Amino acid sequence: MPDQNLAVVILAAGKGTRMKSDLPKVLHPVGGRAMLDWSIDLARSTRCSRIVTVVSAGSDVLQAHVTGALGENAFAIQDPPLGTGHAVLAAREQLGDFDGNLIVLYGDTPLIPASAINALFAEIEQGAAVGVLGFEAASPGAYGRLVTSADDSLEAIVEAKEASPDQLKITLCNSGVMAGKASHMFALLDRVTNDNAKGEYYLTDIVEIARREGAVCKVVRCAERDVQGVNSRVELAVAEAAFQDRRRTALLESGVTMTAPETVFLSYDTEIFPDVMIEPNVVFGPKVRVEKNAKIRAFSHLEGAVVRQGAEIGPYARL
Repeated sequence: MPDQNLAVVILAAGKGTRMKSDLPKVLHPVGGRAMLDWSIDLARSTRCSRIVTVVSAGSDVLQAHVTGALGENAFAIQDPPLGTGHAVLAAREQLGDFDGNLIVLYGDTPLIPASAINALFAEIEQGAAVGVLGFEAASPGAYGRLVTSADDSLEAIVEAKEASPDQLKITLCNSGVMAGKASHMFALLDRVTNDNAKGEYYLTDIVEIARREGAVCKVVRCAERDVQGVNSRVELAVAEAAFQDRRRTALLESGVTMTAPETVFLSYDTEIFPDVMIEPNVVFGPKVRVEKNAKIRAFSHLEGAVVRQGAEIGPYARL
């Protein structure tokens, strides 16, 4: 049941030019579902009652998708694009008088687990002014660095272009996902300036402002691949591979047998019962359920199909 004290703003106004596609970046699929829909589902699974997606002007296809998924008045337009802080402020009107806990998600990070979002909300409930989702990066590169104190409180988020040599050595990095009390986050954002290398209003600056007020900010840690963002077709393939690996592992652990799991491809809603046997080179499109003791033989492709208990399909079946 939705919690009236929880809301989310999903940032999806990026142009996605590196995708080299007419399709908006956040509508490219992972696991057979648009990346944006992963973020919407994450918001719902963590019981957020209000969901606002921030889009760019002229994004008619994306606006129609959001309306279809969330209903009328579910998107805000950021025009012109002036950074992540400016994008969150664009959603203030849609949230109206909401004054509960707010989290900022992104339309191009489809793999974030619900447990990480729940942990961020828990930090806000326990008194943190701002909670940030962070990860240890194998190659920190251009990621913003999370500067922490001796007691593990978060002191600042420093963009790589603004970081000192010592700060660039930090491997704890910012995912961009942040939470706080809505009224406080908007008050902090009203004080953010664009005095930086990009001339943009950074959402990340609210941490330093909150700290100057004496407020406590916290970091919740997750795995690097949980916050895999997508800005190109290469990164889309990486996200798809991570999704497939996660789903295969979950099915194997639930009692499904795959003789060559790396050759089995699944969709976001694939439902496979224990004691199913799956031979190599099988593809599951959306809306497939396979019941107990069924056998899916090699080189089969299933989509929109139900395989009943004990049935044997294939090889080379097309359902």
